[in-house]
Amino acid sequence: MTAQPDRQIIQDEILRQVSARDAGKSICPSEVARALRPEGWQPLMGPVRQAAVALARDGRVEVLRKGRPADLDDLRGVIRLRAPSPAG
Repeated sequence: MTAQPDRQIIQDEILRQVSARDAGKSICPSEVARALRPEGWQPLMGPVRQAAVALARDGRVEVLRKGRPADLDDLRGVIRLRAPSPAG
């Protein structure tokens, strides 16, 4: 069994992918999981979501649900991730 990447590795991949997207464009958490483990990526979905929430709480990414900022305390369903919108 392949060891699970730690939170820092997952967060680094999230940040790499969102920064590679055009402004305002988002990624699916499954893209992060697949980049880290192409085979058997599904078990990484929970850790990817947890890492994304931690980054969102630090203001480093936005977690979206149905195109709007998600409630990080009640996160459920399909989400997307993007770089934070510039202030102003």
